Amino acid sequence: MSEEARQPAQILKEGENIHVELTHDHLDIQTTINRVRSPKAGAIVLFAGTTRDSFDSRPVLHLTYTSYAPLALATLLTIAKAVHTRHALTAISISHRLGLVPIGEESILIAVSASHRQAAWRAGEEALEECKSRVEIWKREEFGGEEGGVWRANSDVPVGRRQRRASLEEMAKVEDGEQEDR
Repeated sequence: MSEEARQPAQILKEGENIHVELTHDHLDIQTTINRVRSPKAGAIVLFAGTTRDSFDSRPVLHLTYTSYAPLALATLLTIAKAVHTRHALTAISISHRLGLVPIGEESILIAVSASHRQAAWRAGEEALEECKSRVEIWKREEFGGEEGGVWRANSDVPVGRRQRRASLEEMAKVEDGEQEDR
């Protein structure tokens, strides 16, 4: 078992209704839903981001995620608190996987519960977009053949749209194995 796989999940909770975590373990959809389940909620929305088998017409073998965990957890908690308040949620849970994520497996699960479905829909999408643009998590896409891989900010936002990106220096440190909490 690799050292990365033995690392425990890093979890932050704000009361019983806000949960954020980074983990090298598989993400469990039912556990995530159960974290936000409440008799006060009339709606639960779950987003599951999975690794697809291609990007830009190139075959993807897998993704590898890394982060600066202390900062990423703090950012996730800030996002969860803001979304929770803004949409009057019953609960929110954001879990992001680190390390190698094979094709078809989940890299992020976001679950929200609210009294009404509109608030839950809006909150789920907002939480995802905020995570993708702000959280200090980077991904490496491994391509088939001789193409190798590419480090990217954890975002699919087209070039030209406002987004926060990791500096080339930070990404180089990650690639060279100098980044903590990989």
